[in-house]
Amino acid sequence: MNSQQLPNIRNWLAECGVDDETAWNKLHAALKPCRFGKKQLLVREGFKSGNAFFIEKGMTRSYWIVDGQEVTTSFSTEGSIVFSMDEVYYNKPSEEYVETIEPVMAFAIPIPTLLSLVHSEPSLSHWWVTIHQNEYRRLHRSHKDRLTLSASERYREFESQFPEVCRRGRLSDIASYLGITPSTLSRLRGAKGRFLDLGQE
Repeated sequence: MNSQQLPNIRNWLAECGVDDETAWNKLHAALKPCRFGKKQLLVREGFKSGNAFFIEKGMTRSYWIVDGQEVTTSFSTEGSIVFSMDEVYYNKPSEEYVETIEPVMAFAIPIPTLLSLVHSEPSLSHWWVTIHQNEYRRLHRSHKDRLTLSASERYREFESQFPEVCRRGRLSDIASYLGITPSTLSRLRGAKGRFLDLGQE
């Protein structure tokens, strides 16, 4: 597999400090290309996938099923990685789903191989810590926004943090992530830059 097939993944890793060619070559050698159509599951509740997936092209969303409803918890676009935290950290079946929103070109790596590389290669270890710190900050910020911001403020914050998701994501998924109804989100988008405060939902 030619490394030029992975520019988004390579650039993302470099931004996170993986500038060691030896580490990159070891990781690259373990990656297996795979393609997914729209609305396919990379991770499924109650199962172990066995793999983590680097996203080279396309977008996914993660969600839980709560009282029979899908609750979106995060989005992933080009230059990111998705996996089941339950499987990676506890060797248990996933409690969430990861679904493709668009056709996705990904590169799979067995979870034991990924963890071995993370523990043996310092630059990958630094990258691993960095992405978890960033994810903790995102979760903390999202929780705070839900508690303190109005619907319009939540959407503006989301738009500034995740412009690609706002441009490409499904209205219902973004509304679910923000904790508002699709009709409220539609009205917020329809405001076209005018201040519209629909209050807390």
